[in-house]
Amino acid sequence: MRHPYLKWIAASALFAACSGALADSLQDEYRKVKSEGEVSYFIDIDNDTLLLNHSDKFYTSGARYNQAYTLEEEARATTFGWRIGQDLYTASDIKLPPALVKPPDHPYAGWLYGGFFKEVDYIDGRHIGMGIDIGCLGPCAGGNPTQTNLHRLLRQPLPQGWSKQVKNEPGLVLYADVAPARWALAQSVDARPYLTARFGNIFTDAAAGLTLRAGRLNFLPRQSTFHGFARVEARAVGYNATLQGGYFSNDNPHTVAPRRLVGEAEVGVIWRRGKFGASAGVIHRGSEIRDLSNALGAQDFLRLQLSYTP
Repeated sequence: MRHPYLKWIAASALFAACSGALADSLQDEYRKVKSEGEVSYFIDIDNDTLLLNHSDKFYTSGARYNQAYTLEEEARATTFGWRIGQDLYTASDIKLPPALVKPPDHPYAGWLYGGFFKEVDYIDGRHIGMGIDIGCLGPCAGGNPTQTNLHRLLRQPLPQGWSKQVKNEPGLVLYADVAPARWALAQSVDARPYLTARFGNIFTDAAAGLTLRAGRLNFLPRQSTFHGFARVEARAVGYNATLQGGYFSNDNPHTVAPRRLVGEAEVGVIWRRGKFGASAGVIHRGSEIRDLSNALGAQDFLRLQLSYTP
């Protein structure tokens, strides 16, 4: 070929054009949803000590604030939103001095992030979601002052091992989830399979699960509901920087190998009526560390969400 790079230049130009067209389409759709839809505010909290077992360990805390715009039209609802969050990970005993925090115990790590997402829910129970998170792992995430000051305020034992946390690394995570079907099992009972995936230098994994619901069910985000649910999930792990350190960082003081298949189960209740909504679920997660058995590495934590739609 006389000009071997022409095909690559043409392919790059085509990709740029398609990306630009997609961005313009998403922007137009976002503007419509924001101008014609309703805004909602969400606060999510994950914490193991909320179960009153005082067992700060592993994934010990997660907090997120979401703002989302939802437009319901005909048989579907489209949501655009943004979120900020902070996740904290510690050793099995936060009272251990730094010298004793070593494999196979969980490294100390913080993940601070913000991102944007889009979700589409259909009246027949199908769901599609996608998003991107950008943030930082390590001391830049502020895990040490967050946990230390909170424990000081609550007069709980102070964490001792944050000086051995994983090193700083900027992070980017793309994620998507899909529920391809809903199966009606009875008048007030249904089941929905789902698939999720994340890709980036902080988390790379994929999961499959099934959610069973019973009660006054909702099929779109704004509908009133009061129902209980049970969920089971299996996740295949490619990379977990909170265990392995940042993908591009070196000389982390303490890292461990991840378990490649992790199970999870959750039971809880969801309520929504008018402007307000709330949910609570207890999650049991199997060991995420290869060299820790489920007997030693599994954990339980409580997940809460509060929502308000003016």
